[in-house]
Amino acid sequence: MKSMKTTIVLLGLGVTFGLLFFLPSSEYIPPLETTWNIIEDPEEKGWSIEHLNRAKEYYYSIGSTSAMAIYKGEILFHWGDVTDVSQIHSVRKSFLSALYGIQVEQTEQISLDDTLGNIGISDQIPLTDYEKQATIEDLLTSRSGVYLQAGEESLRMRWRRPSRERYEPGTHFYYNNWDFNVLGTIYNQQTNLDLIEQFHETIALPLGMEDFTLDNAMYKYERSRSIHPSYLFRMSTRDMARFGQLYLQNGVWNGQQIIPHDWVHVSTSVHAHVPNSPYYGYGYMWWVADQGDWASLGLYSAVGRYGQSIDIIPSLDLVFVHKVNSDRFFHRTFRQVNDDTRLHLLKMIIDAKQTK
Repeated sequence: MKSMKTTIVLLGLGVTFGLLFFLPSSEYIPPLETTWNIIEDPEEKGWSIEHLNRAKEYYYSIGSTSAMAIYKGEILFHWGDVTDVSQIHSVRKSFLSALYGIQVEQTEQISLDDTLGNIGISDQIPLTDYEKQATIEDLLTSRSGVYLQAGEESLRMRWRRPSRERYEPGTHFYYNNWDFNVLGTIYNQQTNLDLIEQFHETIALPLGMEDFTLDNAMYKYERSRSIHPSYLFRMSTRDMARFGQLYLQNGVWNGQQIIPHDWVHVSTSVHAHVPNSPYYGYGYMWWVADQGDWASLGLYSAVGRYGQSIDIIPSLDLVFVHKVNSDRFFHRTFRQVNDDTRLHLLKMIIDAKQTK
């Protein structure tokens, strides 16, 4: 009998903790102060408040911690604390894609046709002559054919890493942090600039990001794996939304062409087929919908693990940002929002516009 009571108590504690992890937070979030206009009455803009509230209920049910939608340049809604700064994981890669676009289009310091051999890229384990044939464009599309250890790799990346020289450079997509980290090294090496400082100066400041500072980005070295560091960013939901809106506006902000128009188009076009993805192909460090209704809507996304994303739908003049604060251990463990759940939430939001 004592054992049964103990079991019941433990089960009760488990349920209690589970509810604490997944129910909406009771933490007070003050009204949002921002330089952006906020849509006071979504109904006037053609959005069903009833359907948006249903989407919000689903948002809570999947363990999201913040979300924000920008419609025609104004805040349609903001859920959770959109000022909270936390890790954005692989969303960082789309930031670097933007910086590459500025350099490729405006200077001659980086050419997408440059090979790893020509610009002297190596690692702790030397590259073979075969691997040195990979170009910068191959790295941007995650098709370098270089299969070495890298920083910030997930277990899934390590398990799925092909054997060396299995695929010719430029022929096979494998989501490869070696490619992405080396792109950071190449950017700094070829331009004599610092990518973090350049992001702050050429993108964050002109966009008027409200929470991002240089202290919110860093290099992470894992020399037991690779000499090439990861470049990590922490950012608020509302600042991520500004970056998404910049792309929606074809790289223009307040009349200034920050990212070349042609680069916005080419980098968010499909360059690589992604095996086993029901939604996306791959551009230049952007996920690009290449099938079904999402492709028809023109969706492209910057995506990071645990549920970070910037989703851009040009056909609806809509930017949607979703976050799960993975700085908190239990959010990383229990609140891992994947593409299926995030895109279902986005569909519910879109349906609120389609419903009259």
